[in-house]
Amino acid sequence: MTHGVEEVPLTLEGRPPKTLGVLDQGALWANLGVSLLGFSGALFLINPLGDAPLSLTAALVATVVGSLIGTAMVGLAAVPGTQTGSPAMVLLRGLFGAKVSYVPTVLNIVQMLGWGAFELWVIAKAASAMFGGVPYQVWVILAGVLTTALAIWPLGSIRVLRRYVTIGVIVSMIWFTWHLVSDAPAYTGGSWEAFAPAVDYVIALSVSWVPVAADFARHSRSSGAAFTGVVGGYTLAQVACLGLGVYAVAIAGADAVAADSTSVFGPFVAVPLGVLFFAVLTLRETDQSFANVYSTTMSLQNLLPRVDRRVFSVAIGVLTTAIALVVDVNSYGAFLGVIGAVFVPMFAVLAVDYFLFGGSRSWNTAEDAPSRWSMLVPWALGFVAYWLTTSTPTLPGWDQIWTDLRDAIGFTREPWMNGALGGAVVAALVTLLIGLLAGTARRRSSAR
Repeated sequence: MTHGVEEVPLTLEGRPPKTLGVLDQGALWANLGVSLLGFSGALFLINPLGDAPLSLTAALVATVVGSLIGTAMVGLAAVPGTQTGSPAMVLLRGLFGAKVSYVPTVLNIVQMLGWGAFELWVIAKAASAMFGGVPYQVWVILAGVLTTALAIWPLGSIRVLRRYVTIGVIVSMIWFTWHLVSDAPAYTGGSWEAFAPAVDYVIALSVSWVPVAADFARHSRSSGAAFTGVVGGYTLAQVACLGLGVYAVAIAGADAVAADSTSVFGPFVAVPLGVLFFAVLTLRETDQSFANVYSTTMSLQNLLPRVDRRVFSVAIGVLTTAIALVVDVNSYGAFLGVIGAVFVPMFAVLAVDYFLFGGSRSWNTAEDAPSRWSMLVPWALGFVAYWLTTSTPTLPGWDQIWTDLRDAIGFTREPWMNGALGGAVVAALVTLLIGLLAGTARRRSSAR
């Protein structure tokens, strides 16, 4: 797959090759933007509150707005990876210090293992919709083996995505759009009332990739290529995916999709040549599981920088496959959403500190980088702001904690509020304040 071409170094001590251009990055993120369960996610886009469905125009506008905001966050998280050559969790050494960075690293490992298992489950369910006679476990194992192989040769995998897979995905999406838009019942009614929660949902889909961005952007030829690839590729693909999902949900029935998210696969398989083109999308889904396994590998190398990444990739691939075989990933999904909210305010802190306060010139990613306890303050406050302002339900007990806190402090969450933006803005503003105060203190000290 990669004969004669540089690959990712085996340890963190190796030099990361800069081989990915804007088309490579764009193809990677475009494929990540198309998700099989993104089709069923259109159900939450259309009616995020459950009792105030959006009009078709409002839903499509919410998709575009949410995708642009979310991918801009992911793109900003990618740029430091390009400039320093460091993976995402290693970048956090410069933000928090080496030892403190281990805390978000462990959280990222937990969530990436979960999302990887979730993707294997999705692939197996999609394959079962096409070929019902093969046991679920067989599909999980096959998908796990392919995922592991892709993670061992990540740069080669990205080149394959650009040269071959992306073309198949584009053709498949056009084919399904032609048939599903024609077959779907007319979409009428709805309003703009739940527009803000719908945007919140779309942003959440995008920013879930924030902890992954630098893992791939470290191999980008330029910061512009990394940022453009993320924003352009992912936005176009996610808008197409959710837009097509609106029609697939209309055909499958909203109640059926709410009861079983995989029922949205039925309309795709039912169209002429549907099995063929849906097989292309199912095979492509392994890029999602691959990205999760590879990001877990990079996170582990922040803890153990001299261990061969191939050893980690094989071990993680086996563990991820085992989780998909035995764990109810549906119930695990809400828990993963709680963990994911950790990283939105965290990377807002990183962006402000890195871009506005000279971090790009002196970012310390060494194994002995000193602890920066002050950076924990904006992260924590941003995390709190996220949950005070979000409208996305997760775990009943967890959601109740934040409802009680709102009542205790007299805070009213307005319908226009957005969790991802709320957490990011608060974290960014507090980081800005800390940076300005630190700069003032340094100037006063030097003037004495």
